[in-house]
Amino acid sequence: MAQLSFHSPIGDITISEEEGIIVSLDFGWSPFQKENPLLLKAKKWCDSYFDGENPEMNLPLSPFGTKYQRQIYKAIQSIPYSKTMTYSEIAEKTSSHSRPVGSACGSNPIPLLIPCHRVMGKNGSLTGYSGGEGIQTKKYLLELEKIIG
Repeated sequence: MAQLSFHSPIGDITISEEEGIIVSLDFGWSPFQKENPLLLKAKKWCDSYFDGENPEMNLPLSPFGTKYQRQIYKAIQSIPYSKTMTYSEIAEKTSSHSRPVGSACGSNPIPLLIPCHRVMGKNGSLTGYSGGEGIQTKKYLLELEKIIG
């Protein structure tokens, strides 16, 4: 598994790939650096995103998870930049319920690239976020996309 770590406005990030596909984005620094063209492309995407741009998502992603979780991740990927959906809207779209959608969001192995920060509570509340500094990180990302603030 190749990995690339870098600094970002929300803390250190490590992106991992296997066989030419991004499989995880973790908060923190990995001592096992082995960059390659795909990881450099993913870093460039992140740099553009953190510069306030809306870079085209054309990275190959393969999140670990159950078939059900991957269905939810696919629905989350359909949320456009600077837009949100509620847990219940994702649940309706995937023939599920809000709680399992929230659980899948919390297990998202590729946050930011699979933008679970765009999933909101029914009344527009920020609810939880498992990446970085939690709600602070979610708020930062939503402000960056000019969704709130």
